[in-house]
Amino acid sequence: MGTGIQYLPGVGPKRAELLQAELGIATVGDLVHLYPFRYIDRSSIVPIADVQPDLAQVQVRATVQKVRLFGKNGVELPPEKLKYNAVSRLSAWVSDGSGEMEMVFFKGVKWMHEKLRPGNTFIFFGKPSVFNGKLNMVHPEVDAPDNSPAGVLTGVYPSTERLKNGGITGRMMTKLMATVLEHILPTLQETLPDYILKEKGLVPLTFALRQIHFPVDQTALGKASYRLKFEELFLLQLSLLKQKYVRSRSAVGFRMPAVGDAFNACYNALPYQLTGAQKRVIREIREDMRSGHQMNRLLQGDVGSGKTMVAVLSALIAVGNGYQTCIMAPTEVLAQQHYTNVCKYLKPTGVRCALLTGSTGAAARREIHAGLQDGSIGILIGTHALIEDTVQFRALGLAIVDEQHRFGVEQRARLWNKGWQGVFPHVLVMTATPIPRTLAMTLYGDLDVSVIDEMPPGRKPVQTLCVGESKRHAMHNFIRDEIAKGRQAFIVYPLIFESEKLDYKNLELGYEEIVKAFPLPQYKVAIVHGQQSAQEKAFNMDAFVAGRANILVSTTVIEVGVDVPNASVMVIESAERFGLSQLHQLRGRVGRGAERSYCILMKGTKVSKESQKRLDLMVATENGFELAEEDMKMRGPGDLEGTQQSGLPISLNIASLAKDGLILADARAYAQIILDQDPTLEKPANAPLAAELRKDKYLSKDYSQIS
Repeated sequence: MGTGIQYLPGVGPKRAELLQAELGIATVGDLVHLYPFRYIDRSSIVPIADVQPDLAQVQVRATVQKVRLFGKNGVELPPEKLKYNAVSRLSAWVSDGSGEMEMVFFKGVKWMHEKLRPGNTFIFFGKPSVFNGKLNMVHPEVDAPDNSPAGVLTGVYPSTERLKNGGITGRMMTKLMATVLEHILPTLQETLPDYILKEKGLVPLTFALRQIHFPVDQTALGKASYRLKFEELFLLQLSLLKQKYVRSRSAVGFRMPAVGDAFNACYNALPYQLTGAQKRVIREIREDMRSGHQMNRLLQGDVGSGKTMVAVLSALIAVGNGYQTCIMAPTEVLAQQHYTNVCKYLKPTGVRCALLTGSTGAAARREIHAGLQDGSIGILIGTHALIEDTVQFRALGLAIVDEQHRFGVEQRARLWNKGWQGVFPHVLVMTATPIPRTLAMTLYGDLDVSVIDEMPPGRKPVQTLCVGESKRHAMHNFIRDEIAKGRQAFIVYPLIFESEKLDYKNLELGYEEIVKAFPLPQYKVAIVHGQQSAQEKAFNMDAFVAGRANILVSTTVIEVGVDVPNASVMVIESAERFGLSQLHQLRGRVGRGAERSYCILMKGTKVSKESQKRLDLMVATENGFELAEEDMKMRGPGDLEGTQQSGLPISLNIASLAKDGLILADARAYAQIILDQDPTLEKPANAPLAAELRKDKYLSKDYSQIS
């Protein structure tokens, strides 16, 4: 399986290089695990009289009637003075008795001219079309009747223009696959133990590989597909759960048995009741922190579900046991906001909190460093500045990371290394980006996951509308009405500078238009985007947060964390250009106060069906987890806007997190049963599993590992 593909017949060094560059295929094993993404049924012959141009692909059995060659000027060339380099098109007219059609070739003309002799019969397979009112096929596959793959499902493999131009066609891939399978199947070792094949009703690996590439029928294909999907997801979950098991046994954590006075003082002073979901999550965190093992927990909660309150109470458990807590946020705006909110909650406790960002001055830094080292600062909130070597804690017991996908593995590792006496702090990772369950089980398969799936009482739903350009004037009037009531509005654009290729509105033109529609002195408009300095951003954002500006025109820099309870309108320009997850994050910036709030999705004139489906979903539901599931089905797990993960722990060749959720859940539950009985996979029956997990792809950097 590790043999280089250049040694296969018909490949050689040049094509091997091309296959690696385009599809990442370097070895025979890589090739075998390149599965067809769809199948063509070559079992039926269609009479030419029944061929319709809207059919995807058809197969006809027909006899060549006449062949004509045309030059570059479209004039037919006489056969007696034929020079193939002067030919631009070959046209073969074929008939099956029911009708006739034209087969057209622009490439391989010499070979086709010698093959398609009048009177000979062939099987032609391709996409039918109409030209000048007559049926034709351009570059069909041509087989002699006895060589035709009729009666079987033919796999279609991923390809690119470069591969086709390099001679690696679909037909060649099929030939390569047949050669490889003939060579490796007789000696192939089964990867799953016998008892798993029996208990889960799985076909053997050799059967699965042969049928996935060359299925005899749909039933065989279904069995092969299920076996390979289950194996892929099962081994992935087995790997993640084994890591989790090993770490939970070996990772010593600070034991924090007490709740402490500060926790009780904060909890008793809350002006509202925590939701049942918040209470459940705090209990889960408390159990972890008093277990004696290091906590590694992911906290998922939709926008506005109350994650900050959970973080504060968790931090106070650490403080109540004599430890310090740090909270790391991805931006200064978010860090400042956390600091303001946390200080409010800490008033009844007497716990000292500090803020450290890139903008913190030298004198303030010296004071913070001293407070951290003498233990007088219980909670430190900040940005990447927290991971600087100069920041030293007396006893860091809990590290909380907000919007963790925005920090790299190495940045997080530097934070964990600030633990006390060589012990890593407990870790709580928070995200407001709803992650579909199947993706969470894979990206964070070795973490414990808590979900706040209940919104605080009194939070009103945001009314979402989707409108076109014709309603722009009405939208401006609506914003004026809201401002007249004392409210504020966000207007978000996808671009900063004009793009020639993309026709949607950009920030600069939009800002000018808004300033004209909302002139001084009656209205004040602030602008924030990624090209500004930190000071400019902070100045404009502060003007909006403080209420000195009525409207904030912005790019998606405000997507995460900006909390302006007085803002009641969110306008998203060119909303069709955003992913569902990002649209949901933006919508979450309003509806944070007591007033009714609105999200207006402004769409362009040209909106694809898929984009319209996204916009319709946004109007239909506010449930972030529902939206995330739909987003993954539509876009695929690697392209979930808003998550920006470093990638899945391993690449999936056949299984889909979007479509195979049931298989994944079954595979994970089964992996857990096996590890409960044999945590280190030492039993002889599990030797094949231990061997699989030692392979490179399972030893690669685990992106969910956070300590």
